[in-house]
Amino acid sequence: MNIVLCGFMGCGKTTVAKLLAARLNMDCIDLDQYIEQTTGMRVSEIFEKFGEPGFRSYERHAVSAVCKTNNCVIATGGGTVLDAQNAVVLRKSGVLFFLDVSVDTVLARLQNDHSRPLLERSDKEQAIALLLSARLPLYKAACDYSINANDASPENISEKILGIIKELDK
Repeated sequence: MNIVLCGFMGCGKTTVAKLLAARLNMDCIDLDQYIEQTTGMRVSEIFEKFGEPGFRSYERHAVSAVCKTNNCVIATGGGTVLDAQNAVVLRKSGVLFFLDVSVDTVLARLQNDHSRPLLERSDKEQAIALLLSARLPLYKAACDYSINANDASPENISEKILGIIKELDK
């Protein structure tokens, strides 16, 4: 079984995935890093060259490849589950956790982050609000469990997930 983390940009997926993988002695796969390694391009370059549809195509292939592995903690990209097929494939591979955050939390965490192509706008707060409101129902529909990640530390979030995993193993 894999553990899959999804949620908006800046919700802590990668950090929590690394903590969980270390605690559970599992491999950790960050989907965006996997895409960068397999394509030889940064995510921002893929967006520049091929636009969002091109990136989503690479992402679909990456989800398919990564989900063929077992015993992994997978940190998805912020838009991975927007593709219904990705959500199906991820769900078949393991348990999905949605790390839920507010617009204010995302804005505070990503204020000076310029590596997110969809947020490279002068109206960053409005962009976050629009994207998050559109994606929220998809995150909730794709996931088995929702974790409030606004004020919790990555360690606390990983502990909550570990508690759920232990209950599932009973």
